[in-house]
Amino acid sequence: MKKYSIIIFFLLISVGAQSQVLIALLLGDKLNTGKIEFGLDGGMNFASISSLENRDYIRAFNLGFYFDIKLKDHFLLNTGVLVKSTLGSEDLSANDLNLLGATIHEPIGGEYSQKLNTFTVPIMAKYVFDNNIHVELGPQVGWTYNGWIEYNYDIDGISGKLKENNRDDLNWFDMGVSAGVGYRLLKGLGWTLGIRYYHGFTNVYKEKSGTTNDALYLKVNIPFGVSEEKKQAITDMKLQLKTKKEERKAAKKALKN
Repeated sequence: MKKYSIIIFFLLISVGAQSQVLIALLLGDKLNTGKIEFGLDGGMNFASISSLENRDYIRAFNLGFYFDIKLKDHFLLNTGVLVKSTLGSEDLSANDLNLLGATIHEPIGGEYSQKLNTFTVPIMAKYVFDNNIHVELGPQVGWTYNGWIEYNYDIDGISGKLKENNRDDLNWFDMGVSAGVGYRLLKGLGWTLGIRYYHGFTNVYKEKSGTTNDALYLKVNIPFGVSEEKKQAITDMKLQLKTKKEERKAAKKALKN
């Protein structure tokens, strides 16, 4: 029962992903309050699967949404969902293909990779310093809803791609721990740039022990809408900049005189 409840939870996330974009655009100001910030979470991840002979990083763009929930003082709870996220490993060796039981094992060359489509949900404790640098740590769970071995070749001017679905060999549930660091631009009022590392604890493959996900995320968080608190802070910052500019002009004029 617990397993099916989790599956239903992730299905609701996947179905609602596209509608969240529209909701965010229409209700961004209402979703962002003094206690909660909602926005777009995007970037690139570099992922690999441990225990494979060749575990070159697979590179893929990811996209989703985040919530920063203010708890106390400098502490926040960061969560959300990456609705477009690809994990896996690049440049699989012949031994890797034999281990995975791949049938598209061509002797003529080319490159093989394992790709996993996964919804990921981080639940991070986040501490923001006065200089707008933050550190974060917490668990991350995921649902692998699709997976395949991909063969790409370009031989004598003939190129192509073959896919072998191996979803049935994969564990649908993924769980591990994430840690990261980031910096918010414009004195804490703009976009947030960050880097996050994820190490999985569960096996990617049902019958293959030690095959866990590893991923490095380069992140950009873009808030939708601005809370009244942030609007006032932006107004104050603009006023400060204007005052400093006027002071510099007055100082230059005094020097000339």
